[in-house]
Amino acid sequence: MNGTVALVTGGSRGIGAATALRLAQEGADVAITYVQGKDAAEDVVRRVEALGRRGLALRADAADAAEAPGAVDRTVEALGRLDVLVNNAGLGVLGPMESLALADIDRVLAVNVRGVLLTSRAAVAHMPRGGRIITIGSCMTQRVPGPGGTLYATGKAALIGLTKALARELGDRGITSNIVHPGPIDTDMNPGDGPQAPAQAAMTAIGRYGTADEVASLVAYLAGAEAGYVTGAELAVDGGFAA
Repeated sequence: MNGTVALVTGGSRGIGAATALRLAQEGADVAITYVQGKDAAEDVVRRVEALGRRGLALRADAADAAEAPGAVDRTVEALGRLDVLVNNAGLGVLGPMESLALADIDRVLAVNVRGVLLTSRAAVAHMPRGGRIITIGSCMTQRVPGPGGTLYATGKAALIGLTKALARELGDRGITSNIVHPGPIDTDMNPGDGPQAPAQAAMTAIGRYGTADEVASLVAYLAGAEAGYVTGAELAVDGGFAA
């Protein structure tokens, strides 16, 4: 990936941070976005730069209709181009439908759906032939194991349609679009030693949580030249959660 530029939304921690570092290891210059956690974002940039690549941290709220696509333009302005977009920024609000405030519904869909659409639209305006759009979905689009996940599953399921439609729309330009569905992954948002961890791990075939690096390795493959014939695909890194 030498000479390429990637933008990873929500790249200050968890899967986003692991992905940013893996892409840098593969040779890409990497921009990341964050909303809070400026110090964590700047630490990711320092680690990218320690690998000999350029790094950039941009504050951009995926729920903001101007800031989400604006991060693309700021990346191109600072780093000169954009080859890979990883739509990782996401928000989870869980609970029974009757407990969900309208503000929660609006924000989750703004971040998880509208933000991805607007960022992707901005990215393809800059992408050369061979560009890559990789979206982080969820194992809950394949299997919802219990109540309380309606809003989150709805938003992530919408990304499947977006991914496949983009694959069709951009195929003749040589730009691919794929979606990765993580299962239970050990992150700050869903720690592997948290109170829900034993039950979630038991739902997988392997019997454990995955790591952010395991998700990042698949993203890096999809971002590379070897995955040029993979598009419109749903790929799971879920330990057999949906098996």
